[in-house]
Amino acid sequence: MRRVALISEHASPLATLGGVDSGGQNVYVAQLARHLASMGYAVDVLTRRDDASQPRMVEWAGARVIHVPAGPPARVRKEELLPYMDEFTANVAALCRKEGEYNLLHANFFMSALVAADLKRMFGTPFVVTFHALGRVRRLYQGDADGFPAERLKIEQRVVADADAIIAECPQDADDLITLYGASSSRIEMIPCGFDPSEFGPLDRGLARLEIGVDPHVPLLLQLGRMVPRKGVDNVIRGLGCLQREYSIPALLLIVGGDSRRPDPEANPEIARLQQIGADEGVSEAVVFVGSRGRQELRTYYAAADVFVTTPWYEPFGITPVEAMACGTPVIGASVGGIKYTVRHGETGYLVPPNDPQALAARLAECFRHPTILKRLGVQARRRAESLFTWKRVAHLVADLYEHVCGVHAPLTPETARSEAPWSQSEAAI
Repeated sequence: MRRVALISEHASPLATLGGVDSGGQNVYVAQLARHLASMGYAVDVLTRRDDASQPRMVEWAGARVIHVPAGPPARVRKEELLPYMDEFTANVAALCRKEGEYNLLHANFFMSALVAADLKRMFGTPFVVTFHALGRVRRLYQGDADGFPAERLKIEQRVVADADAIIAECPQDADDLITLYGASSSRIEMIPCGFDPSEFGPLDRGLARLEIGVDPHVPLLLQLGRMVPRKGVDNVIRGLGCLQREYSIPALLLIVGGDSRRPDPEANPEIARLQQIGADEGVSEAVVFVGSRGRQELRTYYAAADVFVTTPWYEPFGITPVEAMACGTPVIGASVGGIKYTVRHGETGYLVPPNDPQALAARLAECFRHPTILKRLGVQARRRAESLFTWKRVAHLVADLYEHVCGVHAPLTPETARSEAPWSQSEAAI
């Protein structure tokens, strides 16, 4: 039985989703941990202790979630966590000395990758990294609004050089690693994110709307995810305004996400900003901020919608479009990052430019004026999700990568830990 540590300093599988720092990475780590454990791996998820009441260790879904002391036992913005990573590393090293070393580390995000790189130097443990987002890409789109320290770029560059394998979540992610960081294509494996069929699948649309209290006849749009500017929710609201003014289609937009079940614009400035945009567009009555919802409730929202809309500035992968597709709901998404890979234009939905509400409105109008198109797109969206993007399939691809890395590096000593061992990209990866 291989012992594997999934390091995820700010994104715990136990966290409530939808907040500023809780989203796709939490789902990714949770699903990998659960599926890898079911395949026979001994899995520990190492995440930062951010609450004094948290136990040191929690048995969860066949894995262990270990809360690692690093900084104050309170919520800290991920942009401010880097100074605590030395303490995180020291405590994980102590755990390894006490309970035995791991066969492999899987780092998630650049700070966890820094921890993994330092542990590799200490113990010779090979590591795989999924960045989830790249600092140079973030700087390109966010500029001065990027709150991470400049040191992030140097850390990522070091990790690209030290990692035994890098998981790219989509073709754009792989291209960015190669062109912006000089990563070797021989150490990049393209493995997407996924959805869980036990959580997401089609439901009767009328019953789903009845459950959430929405008119069964109103054209319904859904936007679901974290409430942060880069997700482009403002573009969706402006697109709704354009749809109503120029095409006279009285659609309703549900926005699911946030830090609390009841949306609070005072506690979440992004909600307040978006509400003001809705007022400026004259669509305040047609924009409903739902608040955060549990995983078990999301299927109903996906199934209730005619169209799922997601138009971020950039998106390393984007799990929500795949979840929507799994529920038989077509997706109109920005032609960026992972979305332009998961969504097949004209087959499972449509791709539009980011920050272009008129282009979004035009596609929405086309869909609502031709219901047969919506039905066809929904059927094909479900088929694509089920054939390519289940977490079970993803976990098996990740496990194959683990076995390759462990095979190449076993036995490994600290003295040989930094030697590079290129390997061929799997033909089976999608």
